[in-house]
Amino acid sequence: MKKTAILGSTGSIGTQTLDIARANGDLKITALAARKNTELLEKQTREFLPELVAVFDEDAAADFRTRVRDLPVRVLSGMDGLLEAAAGTDAEIVVGAIVGMIGIRPVIEAIRAGKDIALANKETLVCAGHLIMPMLNKYGVKLLPVDSEHSAIFQCLQGEAGNRIDRILLTASGGPFRTKSAEELKTVTPEDALKHPNWSMGAKITIDSASMVNKALEVMEAHWLFGVPYDHIQVVIQPKSIIHSMVQFADGAVKAQLGTPDMHLPIQYALYYPERRELPGDRLDFWSIPEIALEKPDPEKFRGLALGIEAGKTGGSAPTVFNAANEYAVAAFLQKKIGFTDIPMLLEKALSAVPVKPSPTLPEILEAEQETYEVLNCQQL
Repeated sequence: MKKTAILGSTGSIGTQTLDIARANGDLKITALAARKNTELLEKQTREFLPELVAVFDEDAAADFRTRVRDLPVRVLSGMDGLLEAAAGTDAEIVVGAIVGMIGIRPVIEAIRAGKDIALANKETLVCAGHLIMPMLNKYGVKLLPVDSEHSAIFQCLQGEAGNRIDRILLTASGGPFRTKSAEELKTVTPEDALKHPNWSMGAKITIDSASMVNKALEVMEAHWLFGVPYDHIQVVIQPKSIIHSMVQFADGAVKAQLGTPDMHLPIQYALYYPERRELPGDRLDFWSIPEIALEKPDPEKFRGLALGIEAGKTGGSAPTVFNAANEYAVAAFLQKKIGFTDIPMLLEKALSAVPVKPSPTLPEILEAEQETYEVLNCQQL
């Protein structure tokens, strides 16, 4: 039995991870953690019987304790609870799938405790890649990417040790607004933006896909994961989400990982690496695919992509400012306080207003996040 802790168990990645545990039968869930969805968390706890459950929200934690008072489970709350869920059991691998900045400290704590990491939390590498990557060697742990694009790159690199990467071709679907004009984007609604053509994801990442900010964040992640300079990472739109990403090597050869748009595959690959297990589901039918079209992203229409890549190149705390500004802007858009095209405007304002710290510590990263929120709170929304 492979002992596994899941941080963010009630979200999209967390629930699909539990699908894999249910299907395989040889993953022992030692800990679950979630923000506040106590109803789903109770069902998960009763099915998988972890020894520890962390509920970040204090009020939700009190409700959860009442719900599971008949079970022999430790229930903790707040950041202390998340840290204990990450490092306080005998889990061999920790799935880091909590959305947002609160996911960084638990991943760091899990690494310090010698746990391998199946990483789905973007902020961990976007904001703290300069801290995380040296820790992997220091503590002798593996970081296995769960995002479909990074998993694809990781799979393409198997058997290529020592061979120089010339270029990473990071694919994007283009989201629901790929064919809309910049003028049309001024009137789109949150409901429009949440209709992703290929993937079923949470609201935040679906909006990020629509703005292509998610691809900027993934470029930053790829930079840290694979040690490739920003100028050697190219974003390519592949509307059907059949090619999940590609790697071009020094000799010009290009390797691609293809498959149906199903997150169960990269999650399972991370959990059982290097083993490939049987995975039920649809298979690519190449006879039904007349072509695999590739497009360049429009920099005018998707300004958030260019702003994010520039923040990554700047480095230091600039990616944190970009990420925090995006979280703020997406929340405002979902609440209909701003329009869709206001998102990159807020990103630009934050990046120009918040000073960059060149090599921030974790407290300085969190300070940069708060400073970004303070700057944007002064804006008239």
